[in-house]
Amino acid sequence: MTERTISVDYLARVEGEGALTVRIRGQEVDDVQLRIFEPPRFFEAFLRGRSYLEAPDITARICGICPVAYQMSSCHALERALGMEVGGPIRELRRLLYCGEWIESHALHIYLLHAPDFLGYPDAVHLAKDHPEAVRHGLELKKAGNHLMQVVGGREIHPVNVRIGGFYRCPTVDELGALRPELERALALAEETVRFAAALDFPDIEEDYEFVALRNEREYPMNEGEVASNRGLRVPMHQFEDVFEEVHVAHSTALHSVRRGAGSYLVGPLARYALNHDRLPPRARSAANEAGLGGTVRNPYRSIVVRAVEVVFACEEALRLLDHYRPPAAPFVEPPPTFRATEGSAITEAPRGMLYHRYRLNDGGLIEAAKIVAPTSQNQKRIEDDLRHLVERSLALDDASLTDACERAIRNHDPCISCSTHFLSLDITRS
Repeated sequence: MTERTISVDYLARVEGEGALTVRIRGQEVDDVQLRIFEPPRFFEAFLRGRSYLEAPDITARICGICPVAYQMSSCHALERALGMEVGGPIRELRRLLYCGEWIESHALHIYLLHAPDFLGYPDAVHLAKDHPEAVRHGLELKKAGNHLMQVVGGREIHPVNVRIGGFYRCPTVDELGALRPELERALALAEETVRFAAALDFPDIEEDYEFVALRNEREYPMNEGEVASNRGLRVPMHQFEDVFEEVHVAHSTALHSVRRGAGSYLVGPLARYALNHDRLPPRARSAANEAGLGGTVRNPYRSIVVRAVEVVFACEEALRLLDHYRPPAAPFVEPPPTFRATEGSAITEAPRGMLYHRYRLNDGGLIEAAKIVAPTSQNQKRIEDDLRHLVERSLALDDASLTDACERAIRNHDPCISCSTHFLSLDITRS
């Protein structure tokens, strides 16, 4: 037998660093390892001994692309621990802030990270030479999302206006109203983005995913709902750890989250859409129908289209929230002045999928323990499954072509490796 090894130092167009090793013996795939080698970041340890009031600002630093997700999961978990009820305009403002993050994160992925794969370019810089309008649309959408985050959250990256109970300051009606022209333009661009993405060429592939996402009976989920799956799972979010567990794998600095007794599952846009497409508002639903998505999308390459539909949703929802906004009497709900030792957990829907936080507090309000399960940690095992299936179908490809195919398959899921370490060098061995 001959042995061939392929090495690529870093995977382009994903956030963070990691590697993939594929071992092939004859016509059999012997092993697939998605090796995340970015150093552990110890945020859960950093939180121990800190005041619960600091958690939203500390956890926001886990990611510069999806800081709002970390802030929202942190706030919801701690408010549940403290028995706080936060609703009305503050709840709506949180949803509006999340819309900004979905817009900017999805736009970045669609146009600058993922579209080059389908159009035959190594990166967005080369793509811009032949398709300048597409890249301009992506940058304009991202700018609109960033601007919304700045107005509501205080700044575009790692917002500083979020706190337990709400916000330090709520925007005025005029400040939010001034965003309307930009968001109306963003909505039109988002609908064009769906048409752009739907026209790409996709491999004819489907995977048998267990989709897991929040399910909300009233709206497309961001901050609230039950944990649901397309295989009958339906549990309240505080039972997350009863159903899922994190396991250590020797080849990764990130834990793998798996369904207890059932293996891998998938979170993110494909899962949210499959479980909640009936909750999309009219223009997002129309865009999905126009793109021919149906009720469930199992082709991972078509995730770019589903992300585009979610941008339409986020723009449409942001405009709705602007129209109904009335400033609250106070920008935040006061936490209790004293409390006993307690624990609380929550899940929100980051752009890449469910983000779980759990905190245990002592009598003085200091954090004794924290647990954070990022979306990419939950998707890692499922990505390895996708890669195994891809390699099994593609054994006839030469090493360069197989390397490219593996990189594309990973980018389908928009992994955020820095979040998951609390990619890609490719090493293929054939024997």
